[in-house]
Amino acid sequence: MEFFYVSLLSLFVLLVSISLHFLFYKNKSGAGRLPGPLPPGRTGWPMVGESLEFLSTGWKGHPEKFIFDRIAKYSSSVFRTHLLGEKAAVFCGASGNKFLFSNENKLVQSWWPSSVNKVFPSSTQTSSKEEAIKMRKMLPNFLKPEALQRYIGIMDHIAQRHFSDGWENKNEVKVFPLANRYTFWLACRLFVSVEDPNHVAKFADPFNALASGLISIPIDLPGTPFNRAIKASNFIRKELVAIIKQRRTDLAEGKASPTQDILSHMLLTSDENGKFMHELDIADKILGLLIGGHDTASSACTFIVKFLAELPEIYEGVYKEQMEIANSKAPGELLNWDDIQKMKYSWNVACEVLRLAPPLQGAFREALTDFMYNGFSIPKGWKIYWSANSTHRNAEFFPEPQKFDPSRFEGSGPAPYTFVPFGGGPRMCPGKEYARLEILVFMHHLVKRFRFEKIIPDEKIVVNPMPIPEKGLPVRLYPHKA
Repeated sequence: MEFFYVSLLSLFVLLVSISLHFLFYKNKSGAGRLPGPLPPGRTGWPMVGESLEFLSTGWKGHPEKFIFDRIAKYSSSVFRTHLLGEKAAVFCGASGNKFLFSNENKLVQSWWPSSVNKVFPSSTQTSSKEEAIKMRKMLPNFLKPEALQRYIGIMDHIAQRHFSDGWENKNEVKVFPLANRYTFWLACRLFVSVEDPNHVAKFADPFNALASGLISIPIDLPGTPFNRAIKASNFIRKELVAIIKQRRTDLAEGKASPTQDILSHMLLTSDENGKFMHELDIADKILGLLIGGHDTASSACTFIVKFLAELPEIYEGVYKEQMEIANSKAPGELLNWDDIQKMKYSWNVACEVLRLAPPLQGAFREALTDFMYNGFSIPKGWKIYWSANSTHRNAEFFPEPQKFDPSRFEGSGPAPYTFVPFGGGPRMCPGKEYARLEILVFMHHLVKRFRFEKIIPDEKIVVNPMPIPEKGLPVRLYPHKA
């Protein structure tokens, strides 16, 4: 299927090359009015630009190659390219991260490819950027410390059920599908109070299709990732609208609580003009939350298993810490906030996993005005991409960057703007602490039950758009003796 998709993309490039005139894509457009030269680089094919190479390095498991090859070629921490149909500059290193994160809503603003708006067709016809701003205003009440403390018991309860159903009494399992099921189950329970495993499972495959096609070349033809993402989005939104209608009825009849989850909050909260959100608007926002609330964490959990299987001395450190916590609990007692705070070494391990396999490879911004950076002009309207790997795998910021070393996160930890798995500045992921909790609860239940080994020692990693082991990371389980 991958060969078919690449062939289809090649045909698409040929057709647009013939049908569109090259002047539209000339780099020098508007350059005469700028105070300095454009960054070094190239724009690749018309229309497609360097998107195929950008995406294919991820498909081959080395997304950092696109970045580091160009840093070396142009001897620059910023270079120009053409990605996802847009003229773009890529900012690299800690200084690039600091500049972008510090100038949010001043010189730059968040930007998503047009494909995202097509996958999330808000019924109010506002852009996904505007919808995200509204969403970020709603989230703090549900992600503040006192709310998060309330979630730990729920997470622990669901983790117990998850490991009992999916891991125990099995000799071998595939980790990524299970991690995906765990984080998705949590998101469904905490955001829309759906806990029935059968109901949750109904969404699983469509969500996987949606995640794979969300950031892809927007070719809406049968069989392409983008086409599958649109179909999956339509299916999920239809199911969510049914849940929303039922919740509205339950709230009216007193069968649901106004504070039980974010869905109730959305249904009962009006804007500054006294208007309530339409059901389709709510469905889009919940859809975005469910993706953000589970996709990145499932990738992180999967790679935690991978590295623990490869590094027995790291496993021993995590096991020791988690068993001290487990042995301090009374039978049936759930994990609490104090237990999470004791998981310091485990979180250092998780952070080192996030450094080497960041679920968020990077993100786009849009230039709000012409500005200068490192002696180069960045024109208004250009898209700007920052890459986590430009610091995470850079020896300047992390000595021996390929080495797994949790001690990097002891004390004050890495230098500012170098460790960016959750972004930074005003756009830092609001669910960072939520992700920390679900990851640590997963690690607790994993190591207190099993040792494990990889069945495919050199399994290929595919980044599409997040890193995923190509075969789902099959492992052999060895339960601890009681």
